[in-house]
Amino acid sequence: MTKKKDLEEKYQQLQELLLSFGKVIVAFSGGVDSTFLTVVAHRLLGKNAIAITIASPLIPSEELAQAKNLAKKIGISHKIITKDIDDHFKWFETNPPNRCYLCKKSSLQLIINYCKENKYEGVIIEGSNFSDLDDYRPGMKAVQELQGRSPLLEVGLTKKEIRVLAKENGIPVWDKPSSPCLATRFPFGEKITQEKLAAVFQGEEYLKSLGFKQVRLRMHGQLARIEVDKKQIRELAIKAPAVSEKLKVLGFKFITIDLEGYKRGSMNISD
Repeated sequence: MTKKKDLEEKYQQLQELLLSFGKVIVAFSGGVDSTFLTVVAHRLLGKNAIAITIASPLIPSEELAQAKNLAKKIGISHKIITKDIDDHFKWFETNPPNRCYLCKKSSLQLIINYCKENKYEGVIIEGSNFSDLDDYRPGMKAVQELQGRSPLLEVGLTKKEIRVLAKENGIPVWDKPSSPCLATRFPFGEKITQEKLAAVFQGEEYLKSLGFKQVRLRMHGQLARIEVDKKQIRELAIKAPAVSEKLKVLGFKFITIDLEGYKRGSMNISD
């Protein structure tokens, strides 16, 4: 367990790092990490901090709307990029093993281009944290290549610690479940389409409405593989008839429950 003193030191280091940047552009998704980073940056730097969200195919319209509302509540200047999106997500066609790298690089390049066009200056920062080092995250390479910064990671803040600080700072999404981009619901090599993304998102939202907070709906062609917390597998089995009916309406033909339960990064397999 993190000691209170250690957490306070990391938080202080984060603030000092952000102040040293002078001006920042936050890659803002509306998740716990980027929201916490946005709040702290705005409090410290005021008008010298802006938030930018990319209206990518991987962000459902509901999530985009939530990001807008969050930015408004925070009070930070918020920009949404809609230009040239399709050109930067052509990797959807092949969905290669390095999709995280391609996605992150495309996203950061869009932000860089947008800032140049609109003459926004500042260090581009994003919300990767220290816990991400335990997972397969090729996107971090793209951040380094494009000279972005990951302040939460740099000061050693873990996901759990960020949630604690977010709660202490009154950030409403402090307990929002982790939800990596929807591309992680597909095996490498399977073409990603808007229709498939919509089916996965709607399916997960339905499962959440039934009380499954930590849930992933993995798509394998016409098969849906559902991951929930191991403690809720029995509950899911009981609700299986209704779940099966709903997912078939969304276009799935075969519905399965993963008996190993929710696993972070379970699609990070290339063979």
